[in-house]
Amino acid sequence: MTIATAAFVAGVQVCAGQTPAKQSPDAAPSQPSMLDRLNQMMAGGKSAWTAEQLDTMGRLRDAAMKSDYAYDELRHLTNNIGPRLSGSPQAEKAVEYVAGEMRALGAEVTLEKASVPHWVRGVETGALTAWPGQAAGTTQKIVLTALGGSVATPPEGLIAEVVVVDNWEQLHALPTGAAKGKILLFNHPFDKELAATGHGLEAYGNAVAYRGAGPIAGAAVGAVAVLVRSVGGADFRLPHTGQTEYAPDVPKIPAAAVTAEDAELLKALTSQGPVTMHLTLTPQTLPDADSYNVIADWKGTEHPEQVVVVSGHLDSWDLGTGAIDDGAGVAVSMQAIQLMKELGIHPRRTVRVIAWMSEEEGSEGAAAYMVKHAAEMGNHVGAIESDLGADHPTGIFYAGKPELGRWLRPVAQVLDANGAGSLESAPETGEDIAGMTEKGVPSFAPVQDSRFYFNYHHTAADTFDKIDQKHLNENAAIMAVLAYALADSPEPATR
Repeated sequence: MTIATAAFVAGVQVCAGQTPAKQSPDAAPSQPSMLDRLNQMMAGGKSAWTAEQLDTMGRLRDAAMKSDYAYDELRHLTNNIGPRLSGSPQAEKAVEYVAGEMRALGAEVTLEKASVPHWVRGVETGALTAWPGQAAGTTQKIVLTALGGSVATPPEGLIAEVVVVDNWEQLHALPTGAAKGKILLFNHPFDKELAATGHGLEAYGNAVAYRGAGPIAGAAVGAVAVLVRSVGGADFRLPHTGQTEYAPDVPKIPAAAVTAEDAELLKALTSQGPVTMHLTLTPQTLPDADSYNVIADWKGTEHPEQVVVVSGHLDSWDLGTGAIDDGAGVAVSMQAIQLMKELGIHPRRTVRVIAWMSEEEGSEGAAAYMVKHAAEMGNHVGAIESDLGADHPTGIFYAGKPELGRWLRPVAQVLDANGAGSLESAPETGEDIAGMTEKGVPSFAPVQDSRFYFNYHHTAADTFDKIDQKHLNENAAIMAVLAYALADSPEPATR
């Protein structure tokens, strides 16, 4: 492969996320020359936006990089309001706060009701009571945390022998009855090497199935409780929470995540002989609560009925303060409107900032939105969600037709000044906007550095100090530039 050809192929893959379409055998050859293609790459091809609009995108980008707005908003959401588990007083306070901030900017604000889970974490303790080599009269602490939605043990806890398996195959290979009446641990490690190459989402996806389905699988073989190895990359004895699932045809059993270190300890000790644990979890599942998606509209000048959604989710888990998951996504979405006000920008279409509620526990806020706005999906011309932290972004994920990547190339060139000029095709771009993607709405997300995200995700370490303001501003620049591009293009993005 020549240098020129390699450059072209790499450029197409990165900038468009696609290879060129194959010509029909009967079609007359009409391939442009290599020079023409390289020139097109450098110039961005024919742009859907005027030079003036591209200049406006540049002004949005530069203003985002100089601003303290997203950083200050995120500091308040995390340090002042704190954890925002759906149904909690903090979640209610966060709704009021974001709505007030958006009204202060002059946006038209609506609170749209959603019924959300109200699960409350209680006491959570684990201790080994018997193991090989134990000193008489001692116990050994196990660091753990209840999984979201878990049922409780008896108030005094339960004591049972521990059985360890690494994966589904080892579970299926257990002798019949081997897990009955016992605590079953899934010791499936998070692939830190995969995450270190920038594939944190893939590493997470490989491991999170055990958190989601572990209690169902454990109950099916008669276990009295399930433990899962924490789904994350930081081995600092940090337990990682997250939602788990139950099935209607199997008993609900208590479920918790243990740290990677304690999972390895249990594996080592059970390989030597019987190990017994005292496990206490006292969470409560209260009646569903009323909560709200915060919707803030920056009205379009020509087609106010056409909407570009810019969003993050306002709820968080309760161990930390939800800085990277996903206070950052809310703050950079809010800044899209703040920058447009600051620069006096009013695009053709409405930019709609949404702070979603209850993404962590089932995306009830997103489901309620899809019901309420079902008839309006044809007027949703784009949807953006930021929900992968606030590290350095390298570009834009897009879900839609192949030509969407080529159409966005001039926007990517604007963002290239921040090192965020890549365009990558993806099947979906965010949990809360997945319903819109399924309805054909072009959807987008920042491509974020995921090497470190899962060190803190869903742990007590998800706090404001993890935020690098420069990186946060780079994410805000993507949200604002892309929102404006979608909202002010002469024709909507292709569906």
